[in-house]
Amino acid sequence: MARERKFNTVDLFHEAKRLLLEHGYDGFTFSLLADRMEVSRAALYKYYENKEELITDFMIYEMEQYLHELKEIEKLSGFEKQFDFLMDFIFTKTEIHHLIKAALHVIAKLEQSNINKEKLIKLPLEMYRYLNSFILNGKEEGKLKSHIPDSLFIGFILQSVAIPNHFGIPHQEWLKSIKEIIRQGMFNN
Repeated sequence: MARERKFNTVDLFHEAKRLLLEHGYDGFTFSLLADRMEVSRAALYKYYENKEELITDFMIYEMEQYLHELKEIEKLSGFEKQFDFLMDFIFTKTEIHHLIKAALHVIAKLEQSNINKEKLIKLPLEMYRYLNSFILNGKEEGKLKSHIPDSLFIGFILQSVAIPNHFGIPHQEWLKSIKEIIRQGMFNN
């Protein structure tokens, strides 16, 4: 009988992330994950009953890492520095939008009383609290228009990462242009 290859949680989550990004929630299976990790499906079932349980733990881990890094925004003084940090941050973490879609599938399948479901729902709300604080700072400094709803600013900034770059503009030029449009608009005055 062959000896089962050992793996750790970080390796498991790394491969789960790659498969979710490649195949989406519906295409993600324990068979694919076991093949990718060169272990048996039984080895995975020792730790997780089903893919929802695994993906939930992975998403919590991923969101906690994301939030930990996002908290760095609080260390910066001034809205302009925070804005640049946030834009650079979200453009290096572009996969989070795809992973949130997978999380929504999982949340729908989890039982109502599942503790991980509650945590998975609360983590994005914590992220929005940090972002809302950032927006309020911008309004207090007079950098953002006070009559525009906070959630619209947050949504616009976060969704800017989803704008397709069909013409292959170099990343830094693309990001600089998006920052300029957000800061100054797109009309010549």
